[in-house]
Amino acid sequence: MKSKIIKKLVYAIIFFSIVSCVSDVVKNDDYSNSQRALLANSIPNLEGYVTLKCDFHIHTVFSDGTVRPEERVNEAYREGLDAIAITDHIESRPHIRYNKSSHNRSYEIARASRRAGDVIVIRGSEITRRMPPGHFNVIFITNADELEKFNYMDVLRTAKSQNAFIFWNHPGWDAQQPVAFWWPEHTLLLEQGMMHGIEVVNDNSYYPEAHQWCLEKNLTMIGNSDIHDPMQNFEPGKHRTMTLVFARSATAEAIHEALIERRTAVYFNEFIIGKEEYLKELFEKSVEISKIKTNNTAHITFKNKSGLVFHLRNNNNDLYIINPQSEQTIALTLNSGIESVYIDFIVENFLVGPNIGMKYIIKI
Repeated sequence: MKSKIIKKLVYAIIFFSIVSCVSDVVKNDDYSNSQRALLANSIPNLEGYVTLKCDFHIHTVFSDGTVRPEERVNEAYREGLDAIAITDHIESRPHIRYNKSSHNRSYEIARASRRAGDVIVIRGSEITRRMPPGHFNVIFITNADELEKFNYMDVLRTAKSQNAFIFWNHPGWDAQQPVAFWWPEHTLLLEQGMMHGIEVVNDNSYYPEAHQWCLEKNLTMIGNSDIHDPMQNFEPGKHRTMTLVFARSATAEAIHEALIERRTAVYFNEFIIGKEEYLKELFEKSVEISKIKTNNTAHITFKNKSGLVFHLRNNNNDLYIINPQSEQTIALTLNSGIESVYIDFIVENFLVGPNIGMKYIIKI
């Protein structure tokens, strides 16, 4: 009996020692500050709102992740994020033999960490069920322990009673349903106020069906990393998948309000995915456009002041890549004798519908 206890204790010490070592791999302040500055200054604010960079789907050693909660905050700080939600699984806790604790513990540790004053930490959990209805994240909850219930409807009712923001995770995840499909159970959850959004992007997977559902059913568009292992060090210009929240202020309360009001976009690789009204303003806040017309030629100069990339395609099917902090002039031949002309561009990496780029018209 004693040997079994000693064996378990040794295993637990080895496990958490490995996790601790992995979590401490990257702690170079020069790298942290430079990487943070790259992302922190890369995306402009919209009129009346601040653009907050958020990841609402993160795991730690308190469920099936391999990183401690405080390092999740450090990672977010290094990358220039404004807010994260710790969303460890309620039902899936493979390390529970060596890590018995409240479901609130990972949030409490993250919230008390050194960088928690620089990154907003939001309490959350992942509800892990078969399809239907699949996996759901509940964030802005007050007590995760109350979510440990058998029936998923009871779980989500409890989350709703805690004023949670509730969203459906990875609706086209291969392990559950290779093609995203909307079930009657999802209609019921929507009608009862227990689904406010959907992950349009999870890690590197884009779900155009979920994009369309958000537009049709007036749901909030969400994009997250769903990170379990240590977050890699990104090269300049690279980033984790995240949700851009257009909030009235940089506070947890303002983020909650913006999510409920659906003021979000998804930042995925070089793509921005969201409602056209937000994407158009984001484009116009990022790029200065100047025009010169000489004889039958129009010269259009795009000056990109942001850290975003823009893929512009014109009427002639020519593609132009406007890189961050760069300037590019496009010369277009016009028909003679025309006083004014409208040139249509498609911003191909600004998706206003499933795989549909944003149309942008410039008058010459």
